Amino acid sequence: MRNTFFHSSSTHVHALTFCLAMGITASVAAQTTAPTETVSRAEDRKAVAVTIYNESLALIREEREVNLNAGRNLLALREVSGQMKPETASLRSLSGAKLELLEQNFDFDLLTPQKLLDKYVGKTVTVVRYNDTANKETREDAKVLANNSGVVLKYADRIETGLPDNARIVYEGVPETLRDRPTLVVDLDSDKGGAQRAELSYLTGGLSWKADYVASLADDEKTLDLAGWVTLTNKSGAAYENAKLQLVAGDVNRVQEKPVAFDARRAEAMAPAAPAPMMREQLFEYHLYTLGRPTTLRDQQTKQVALLSAAHVPVNKEYRMEGADYWYYSESKTPEQGDKRSVEVFIEFTNKDGDLGQPLPKGTVRVYKKDKEGRPLFIGEDKIDHTPKNEKVRMKLGKAFDVTGNWKRTDFSRISKRVFEQEITIELSNAKDTPVTVRVVEPIPGSWTMLKENHPHLKSTASSAMWDVPVPADGKSELKYRIRTQW
Repeated sequence: MRNTFFHSSSTHVHALTFCLAMGITASVAAQTTAPTETVSRAEDRKAVAVTIYNESLALIREEREVNLNAGRNLLALREVSGQMKPETASLRSLSGAKLELLEQNFDFDLLTPQKLLDKYVGKTVTVVRYNDTANKETREDAKVLANNSGVVLKYADRIETGLPDNARIVYEGVPETLRDRPTLVVDLDSDKGGAQRAELSYLTGGLSWKADYVASLADDEKTLDLAGWVTLTNKSGAAYENAKLQLVAGDVNRVQEKPVAFDARRAEAMAPAAPAPMMREQLFEYHLYTLGRPTTLRDQQTKQVALLSAAHVPVNKEYRMEGADYWYYSESKTPEQGDKRSVEVFIEFTNKDGDLGQPLPKGTVRVYKKDKEGRPLFIGEDKIDHTPKNEKVRMKLGKAFDVTGNWKRTDFSRISKRVFEQEITIELSNAKDTPVTVRVVEPIPGSWTMLKENHPHLKSTASSAMWDVPVPADGKSELKYRIRTQW
């Protein structure tokens, strides 16, 4: 009896131990088995906000309706930016659930025929050939040996490279590592199940903006009309439907980032009456512009929206001739005919009053003027930097055709080893039928003293002198001065 009881008890103990072991194994397996992937697509978005900075950087914020289980979830967020910076991604519930992030993966290796074949290197595929004569298909298994500059296939009795025109490859399935759209896969725990509204935010490259301005110069060249446009470029690999658009003007510090230049020019034409300008507010040390309506940014698209509009802005026109300091360093003779110099044309206005008096983001200003028949013609362009209110905007438009200069040194003498005296004559010519004033700027190195001159100069900096010289219509003027230099 004792032996029988002992044997019976031992059997029960072994059975119990086996059941406990199986239960523990099943529990561990249940904990380690990844949950079924839940997919969230672009149509699940309920709101999108895009904030674009200078130098190809944007902040994306989107709200999505997602279905989560209480406990562990594997959530695949499709149609995110292909240039997402995954380390900046943040997901939070707007429905009160507590989400704990366990792991996330950004899958941007997108499905293409080339990449699909690459993934099958070392695996078996089916090659299907169509026989025109027999009007039927034949199937044959082959192992993919390589896919470098063409596919290499190993059949049961041979090795072939490439595929004939009448053949195609059939695959068993798509590897999990390949996606047809950029996808952020988030492994998380949720304390609540059911439908949730979640907010995903992240930084991305591939989105940029720049300001473009169109200026129409009046016939008398004393005022201009200015229209500002924002040129948006989306190369992020994703589209943003009905997005709230914001632009940050200012140079935000970034670590180890290289600017991406994009030269998308709008069609050259005089700007029509501009729509309502973008709303503006100050954000830290920058300026934030918000478009007053939703807009769609499609992938691989350039879009333009109105920024501002200002009419009858007072403008000043300047003819300017700048010299070269190397003539003051040596005793070398000037050419017999002198040093012929061009006269550059600038226009300038102050960012204040009227419809201006607001921060102007950096960008390109293109200037037009109408001919006698009222047709607008392009007369020059220049870049401007970020310009706060009450500051001047100065643009170089080109070189004057009818106003020229000629610089000549007419006398040179050495006073001592390091002291020189020289006499300069600058002849200014004006072939226009209206008088002009030319601003002459001479860079003069070292220590210098003006001994005599026929027009008063202004010492604009320690190393330059500046004169405003009137030149009559269809005439000439001379600027003469004698200067002592020491270096």
